Amino acid sequence: MATTGFWPVKNRLKEVIDYAENPDKTIDRKYVEKDLYDALQYVSNDKKTDKKMYVSGINCNAKRVYERMTATKKRFGKLGGNMAYHGYQSFQIGEVTPEDAHKIGLETAKRMWGGDYEIVVTTHLNTDNLHNHFVVNSVSFKTGRKFENHISDHYRLREISDAVCLEYGKSVLKESTFYGGEKKEYWLKKQGNLTHREILRGDIDTALAQSTNFKAFELRLKDMGYEIRRDERFAHYSVKAPGWQRAIRLDRLGKEYTPQAIRERLLDNQKHVGYVPFQKPKYTPLLSFEIEYRKMKRMDGIQIIFVLVIELCRLITGNNITKDTPRPLSPAMRQEVVNLNKTLKEYKFLCENHIDSPQELISFIEEKRGQISALEKERQSIYNRNRHKKNRELNAEARAVSVKIKPLREELSLAKAVMEKIPKLKEVLETERQAETAVLTKNKERRHAR
Repeated sequence: MATTGFWPVKNRLKEVIDYAENPDKTIDRKYVEKDLYDALQYVSNDKKTDKKMYVSGINCNAKRVYERMTATKKRFGKLGGNMAYHGYQSFQIGEVTPEDAHKIGLETAKRMWGGDYEIVVTTHLNTDNLHNHFVVNSVSFKTGRKFENHISDHYRLREISDAVCLEYGKSVLKESTFYGGEKKEYWLKKQGNLTHREILRGDIDTALAQSTNFKAFELRLKDMGYEIRRDERFAHYSVKAPGWQRAIRLDRLGKEYTPQAIRERLLDNQKHVGYVPFQKPKYTPLLSFEIEYRKMKRMDGIQIIFVLVIELCRLITGNNITKDTPRPLSPAMRQEVVNLNKTLKEYKFLCENHIDSPQELISFIEEKRGQISALEKERQSIYNRNRHKKNRELNAEARAVSVKIKPLREELSLAKAVMEKIPKLKEVLETERQAETAVLTKNKERRHAR
């Protein structure tokens, strides 16, 4: 059994522009191919591959693969964009020998990319489960066309891998799909985020555990922020959450979520006294937190956005949560639990640097850029003085400057991440606020109706 995947290796450096302005310039690895060079260094690491016994090239010499790939890019004048594609093929523990794993990897890569692209295939032995790595040139040595990386290519790699594994007498994953077959969800999963379907499955399981009939089940889903688009009277039951563009059919979530399967689970609850009865929240958490932090603690800047998200995530993940504790209503808010550690780190960064407004954050970014630029100029000056001398003291001096640059770059990267995250968190909080307001409005209408 083997799992597969691949992703683009992107260039990061501004020297792409420099090269475009001076096509006669000699390209060194410090220029546009740095990411390609790093990827090749990683996959052919001697400590991982048993002294390069399991490193092979397809359409190129494994020892000269970097030079060959960059030469292809220069020949067709395609030095920008994605430098290469880095893929993997991971096997079940104990299922393959290193020799078989490498042969399967070579055959898989040949069938997938071997007709047009240069490839290096390595088998890593440094973990319990043997796995292959592929680095594929993004530019075809035959036609000069760049690999386009469609979602169908990821399916094709899985299909080829399964076929080769079967030929070698290995098992395959039965009925495996790319997270429901949706491109958007595939990339969400690739980035480590929860998809709408994953959130919905968890919420349905929670609602079913607290219900004994369809009416109660629907009430639980509504109290969690969902809108019932098609109920049990229709052939396909579907629901929609705030912020989602379209409704999701429950039977598309898997065989456990068809109307018949849900009905059986509800009937089973009727037979057992031990199911957990539903406890409706006594109040809405976000609106209550906003009263506490905005009015009582006088917070009204960037930091409160992170505080509110963290507090709501704690309601979901906290160990001391009781049955009466309110929970966030919108799936969008519940999804933020995945990013809680990052959000905590970003909030700590804001507090430590006394940043609480967009302008303060922009000023911080500009300040760090200026500090980095000054140090880079200082280091370049050392490099220029040491160009022909190769003086050890000057080398040490340059390394000392690099040591100073590293934490500044980390701070700059974190500040940029915060800047990009603020609009997203505002949107998540607004979705939760609307969901809670709708619940309060409905409750008032019910009271007046009495």
